[in-house]
Parts: sequence; structure tokens; C-alpha cells
Amino acid sequence: MSDLEYPANLRYTSDHEWIAEQGDGVVRVGVTAYAQDALGDVVFVSLPAVGDTVTAGESCGEVESTKSVSDLYAPLDGEITGVNDGLEAGPEQVNTDPYGEGWMFEMKVADSAGVSALMDSAAYQESLG
Repeated sequence: MSDLEYPANLRYTSDHEWIAEQGDGVVRVGVTAYAQDALGDVVFVSLPAVGDTVTAGESCGEVESTKSVSDLYAPLDGEITGVNDGLEAGPEQVNTDPYGEGWMFEMKVADSAGVSALMDSAAYQESLG
């Protein structure tokens, strides 16, 4: 598992998602290297719609792989402000670049203090156990 990366500048959830602060209360969300590795080859991604209001812990999309279908969860309360349209034509980017081109959606969080309450890289890696 040591070949998987977990960048220190991101925050992480127990649902194997990463959160990157973009400024002005907006965060970018994707799935971790661990998640994409466990999923296998991603073939389809269903994302929330821009303008959707989401609640922390609730399903807001799906990632379909050759192995299974997994829910995407909202890491925090807020409103969807952007989605990665590139995943429609290239869902494999989730596998090849989970922290870059494979990002899922952006959202304006209701309370930006919630971001710092999420796990840091070390805590996330410990949770993988």
C-alpha cells in the first residue's frame, strides 16, 4: 500500500474522499488513491448537479467500476458549485490522476471550519490500518 499517495495539503474523510480548499469557502472533492485502487477500473461517474444543496454524509453521486458501484458522499454541508465534466468522457482519470484531473465536484461549504475538522493525511493513513 506504500505506493499509494496521500498528499499532506489535503483533508480526508472516512468515506475515502479528499478535500482541497480552493478559497472563499469553496472546496474541491475527489476520491483517494486508496478508493480508486479498491474500486478497480472506473468506467462511469455520476456527479451531483451544480446548484444542488448537499448534507454531510449523504450520497450525492456514484462511481461505477468494473468491480462495483460505490456512492459518493458529501463531505460537508453546502452547495455544489462545479462538477468535473471531463469525467463523462474520461472516467479513467479517477484511476490515473485521483488528486488532479480525476477530481469529482466543487462545493461552497456552509461552515468552512468543518474542513479543518476532517482528517489530515497521517490520520487518514492510520485509519486505513
